[in-house]
Amino acid sequence: MTGPNGARPYEGPGRRRFLGYVLAAPTLVAAARLAPAPAAGAAPAAPDLTELLDLNDVMTAAALPTSGLITVEIEADGTVSFALPRAEVGQGITTSTAMLVAEELAVPPERVRVTLAEARPELLFNQLTGASNTTIATYTPIRVAAAVARHRLLTAAAAELGAPVAHLTLRDGAVHDRSGAAVGIGALAPKAAATRSEPVEVRLTAREDFTVIGRPHNRIDARDAVTGRKKFAMDLDVPGAKPTMVCRPPTINGKPGAVANLAEVAAMPGVTDVVPIDTGVAVRAATFGQCIDAVRALRVDWLPGTAEGKSDETVLRELAAAEPPMGLPPLTPHVEGKFTFHFRSNSALEPNCAIADVRPDRAEVWSALKSPVVAKEAIAARLGLPLGRVTVHVVQGGGSFGRKLFFDAALEAVEVSRRIGKPVKLMWHRADDARQGRTHPMATSRVRADYAGGAVLGFRQRHTSVATDFGHGLGELFTAMAARLPVGDIGFSQTFFHLTQSMPYEFGPATRLLNETDKGFNTGSMRNVYSPDVVCARELVVDRLAAKMGKDPYGFRRDFLRDARSRAVLAKAAEAGDWGRRMPEGTAQGIAFHSEYKSVSAALVEIDCRPETVNRPIRDGVAGPRVTKAVFAVDVGLAVNPRGLEAQMMGCLMDGIAQTLTSSLHLRDGHFLEASWDNYFYTRQWNTPPELEIIVMPDTSDEPGGAGELGVAASMAAVACAYGRATGTMPTVFPINHGTLSFEPKPTVPPIPASPTDGLDQAR
Repeated sequence: MTGPNGARPYEGPGRRRFLGYVLAAPTLVAAARLAPAPAAGAAPAAPDLTELLDLNDVMTAAALPTSGLITVEIEADGTVSFALPRAEVGQGITTSTAMLVAEELAVPPERVRVTLAEARPELLFNQLTGASNTTIATYTPIRVAAAVARHRLLTAAAAELGAPVAHLTLRDGAVHDRSGAAVGIGALAPKAAATRSEPVEVRLTAREDFTVIGRPHNRIDARDAVTGRKKFAMDLDVPGAKPTMVCRPPTINGKPGAVANLAEVAAMPGVTDVVPIDTGVAVRAATFGQCIDAVRALRVDWLPGTAEGKSDETVLRELAAAEPPMGLPPLTPHVEGKFTFHFRSNSALEPNCAIADVRPDRAEVWSALKSPVVAKEAIAARLGLPLGRVTVHVVQGGGSFGRKLFFDAALEAVEVSRRIGKPVKLMWHRADDARQGRTHPMATSRVRADYAGGAVLGFRQRHTSVATDFGHGLGELFTAMAARLPVGDIGFSQTFFHLTQSMPYEFGPATRLLNETDKGFNTGSMRNVYSPDVVCARELVVDRLAAKMGKDPYGFRRDFLRDARSRAVLAKAAEAGDWGRRMPEGTAQGIAFHSEYKSVSAALVEIDCRPETVNRPIRDGVAGPRVTKAVFAVDVGLAVNPRGLEAQMMGCLMDGIAQTLTSSLHLRDGHFLEASWDNYFYTRQWNTPPELEIIVMPDTSDEPGGAGELGVAASMAAVACAYGRATGTMPTVFPINHGTLSFEPKPTVPPIPASPTDGLDQAR
């Protein structure tokens, strides 16, 4: 039996038929109506918690009730429109979404116009971008809505062409009959529209008949991105919105007191307004250069911040005091390690920014927001306006790493616009984001594993961290408020921790405990949240276990992994990377494994720790070891766009290298020393592997697993393991170069450095 577009019906377990809606509209508008998925089959013996329920399961289930509000619309020109209720911040979800629609409607992905939905409070729990959930949660709803549209188009075409639906084929944006007659979907759309909403039962295209899903596809926005036509928040031309920046305190979360020269700064060239706000003193001017000059000229008496007097050393003492007990050492042989992970910046490529136009009776905001609903609700509450009088536009963002989950720039822009009564285009300076922005919290992780003979008898891990801010909740006001309560924040962090941390090895009873302390820092759920630190510590101990038990690190992992799928991805990385090959002294291979959100991954890297490499001269920076080769194997179940998946894993690998070798913030006297990317050392060209291979494994599922964050943990752990084997000493402090301060810290007053004038010299 074939479906109406000539494809066999989708026969996934429990998913043969779906009910959708055609909505009352002048043109064809279709939506999904989904029931909760049937319960999974029997779980394996003594399963890990995340095999039964993980964070993605929770987020997907929460989004399900409002999935019917996500619609596919056929336009008169034959294009297909879809407003994606997620944020595109470079991860490629607009492309993969276009592919899902294109598969069911038999149109080229380039004819699917994917925009970002404005904040829609009715999409309860369904407009949060995070935890690699976008493709998982929207995969079926989008396809069902498109399949409903396909069904209506074929029905309308049957009447138009005078042919049975069974004799029609939908391809390349037109419906064809057997005689060769055809009619475009744009012309059919008004005829396929409904005067009242009504249910429609559809079948999805069978996996074996896919022509778009699973095929490598270039980004639909690639040309716009490389030619400068792609629009980010600061590119928007909002009438009257002038550049705005904020003079910020010298210590974390300090508050402004008296301003000694407000009138003098207000009279500077180009400056239109100077006004104190909650987080500093805002300056609005004709250009951002004039804003910088004015910010640097301000003389402000600052009140203490929330991390006054604190340093790396004092925070480490706090963490040691808060560490959960490990218990008495076992009587059997065991290995143990304690690992320190320093603060890391959540600075994305695009500076934190937002545009706001606040009037007495309304407000309009433009920003790259991954939690736009709670942003809209918070802005309405701050302004005392009805929710319907606040419009929040989600703009494509230039990177996030979790940064865009927070909407502090939008709140600042709203506050400035309200106080001066004019639109503003507010942008943070790079120094602002490094010193006052979101950071990955400092943490320690203690691991103990006991063994006897050829078995691992037990595994314990105690992870202690500066508190992670989950104040965005699940993307709406209720959970956001709960996450800020004294008990609620503990509940959120524990939930995130236990629903994201898997134990992929058969290591006997395994316990992982989290304790968080110190809420004085601006933290956030940076890419992969807890996993990079937790997995890095675990995999280093796995290497030590292998050595103690006289086994090869790869063979040890292979033997203890829980399932064949995990072993396959590890074996592929080992095979492609030529695991075990002879290497010069001071160089070595490292291998690591990580699983999350129904996906599995393995990384193999080679590192060069020889003195001539570690000590090579780098201007104003630390060279350190270099990763010379990396192989990354990934199985996400069903890869919607393998080319996009490859790009994501490349980015994850660069994150992993950075967190192991170079990327950290140095805390001293209540502030971070770093003030821009010239002294915050994310992976640079000198540490990027010349040899890099990403292997996307054959599909092992009918549905996609998580991908956006998956590769960070395995990459970080593999680099750490390689470093330990190359040097003969297991690393315990990350990044390993944190102890070397290679730059002269810039002053905190004024809070941002002067604009450079030697750009051409620095480019040589």
